[in-house]
Amino acid sequence: MNFNKYGYFKNQQAKSPLDLIQYDFSTEEQLVVPGDWNTQKKEFFFYEGSIWYKKDFTYQKKEDTRLYLYFGAANYEANVFLNGEHLGSHIGGFTPFNYDITDKVKEGNNFVVVRVNNKLKPDDVPTSNTDWWNYGGITRDVLLVETPSVSVDDYLVQLEKGRYDRIQGFVKLNTRQSGVKIKLEIPELKVKAQLTTDTEGKADFHIKSTPKCWSPESPQLYDVIITNGTEQIKDRIGFRQIETKGKNILLNGKKVFFRGICIHEEAPYRQGRVHSREEAEILLKWAKELNCNFVRLAHYPHSEHMVRAAEEMGLMVWDEIPVYWTIAFGNKETYQNASQQLIDMMERDKNRCAVVVWSLANETPESEDRNTFLANLSKQAKQMDNTRLISMAMEVGGTRDNVTSIQDGMNKYVDIISFNNYLGWYGGRIDDCKTRKWNIPYDKPVFISEWGGGALQGYHADKNTRWSEEFLAELYRQSIAMYDRLEGFAGMSPWILVDFRSARRQHHTYQNFFNRKGLISENGIKKQAFYVLRDFYAKKKMEYEQ
Repeated sequence: MNFNKYGYFKNQQAKSPLDLIQYDFSTEEQLVVPGDWNTQKKEFFFYEGSIWYKKDFTYQKKEDTRLYLYFGAANYEANVFLNGEHLGSHIGGFTPFNYDITDKVKEGNNFVVVRVNNKLKPDDVPTSNTDWWNYGGITRDVLLVETPSVSVDDYLVQLEKGRYDRIQGFVKLNTRQSGVKIKLEIPELKVKAQLTTDTEGKADFHIKSTPKCWSPESPQLYDVIITNGTEQIKDRIGFRQIETKGKNILLNGKKVFFRGICIHEEAPYRQGRVHSREEAEILLKWAKELNCNFVRLAHYPHSEHMVRAAEEMGLMVWDEIPVYWTIAFGNKETYQNASQQLIDMMERDKNRCAVVVWSLANETPESEDRNTFLANLSKQAKQMDNTRLISMAMEVGGTRDNVTSIQDGMNKYVDIISFNNYLGWYGGRIDDCKTRKWNIPYDKPVFISEWGGGALQGYHADKNTRWSEEFLAELYRQSIAMYDRLEGFAGMSPWILVDFRSARRQHHTYQNFFNRKGLISENGIKKQAFYVLRDFYAKKKMEYEQ
């Protein structure tokens, strides 16, 4: 993108009464960062387009120090400038990015200008057609990060696949410098390893140790300390194995049932994009109240606050990129965009043992272009990480003679057969659940990634009245009974934990710009169906503990 030399990024000030400058980053107009702009000013509630941010800061340069400008996420396209110089652009609303500004920052006063545009186009990821609120802005943390000139740029610490007595991984520097001594410690395991970087500035390791495995019942995390000279990095990391065997999912070698729920990253009570640890914990605590051991973080990478909190609370995580509905599957640039978002998500979360599923897509209509697109993403994910499961939320095939078939060309590229189905809401009647049969011709675990219906919290009627709490509770009872009869039924994540904003949902009586499929209202009040699912998960928990 070309920017006019007199553009906002220059942050120009009038030097004489004759100067024509038609903008002013005055302190009268402010937005809180991190935060979406939609919920901060009523004028921006429906706004899609560009907003320019400016932030002043002072900096004192230090020897042997590198300085980075880090963004947790900005939705959707961000153009970043430092002191009027373009640092770069980033596309994708939910993944982190950063710039090395060591040689660009000035002694003393500096300013950053960021143009954020949340307008989605048909060839974007996600595409312009979505079913959640398109919150714009700098929605996650912005940081100035100092490191030594030669610093640790990346690391991986995990159990070796298929073993419980060896920890493997790597530590990588920000430069190709060999012979650098790096210390790796896991104090509780009495691990002390001296690593030496190779010509690529990387040190691989395999260490004999038998940690206690992380699980929802016992979410054990260990302090991991990486020391490079004066630099010390501390993380909390867990160790576990996840795999499939036939129609079963095994966590640490033991059969497990994914007692899940879908979650959007929308703040409880106030709405808007979640940007704090506290708001993430509210959502996840509700999931725990449901007796969940698993959360599907839909339909995009959620913040690190959400993923780390889930890990500490003992919730397995489904991480997903926003390849959603009718993506431009035949477009090369669209694939590159999706591929990069997948890389960014996996790179960010690779040390989070709670993440057990990488999800590549949601409800994508089958076609030759789509199958090639998703097959290539699956191969990329497996090449990057063969220690987690690959899946995607498929759509069901046709129904004939009361038999619904799951037929998708992607079956050979996934570890779990996951699909969305809204029998009793978007098609058929609730009573159809009692007799519906399923044809799922794959020797793989079956996971129902979405199902459910809508209800307005506080609206009561009989169980045959749509939008009532009684209707939704009955839909949950009958759907649960139907899925529990499935061969290979390994888990589910009903749609969805909390009612969330969506511009598509315009029925003024029941929706009022909210998708009402939540088990909890936007004000935090539980619907009847919440307790139906909670009780079923309590039963499943006991069944799998025996």
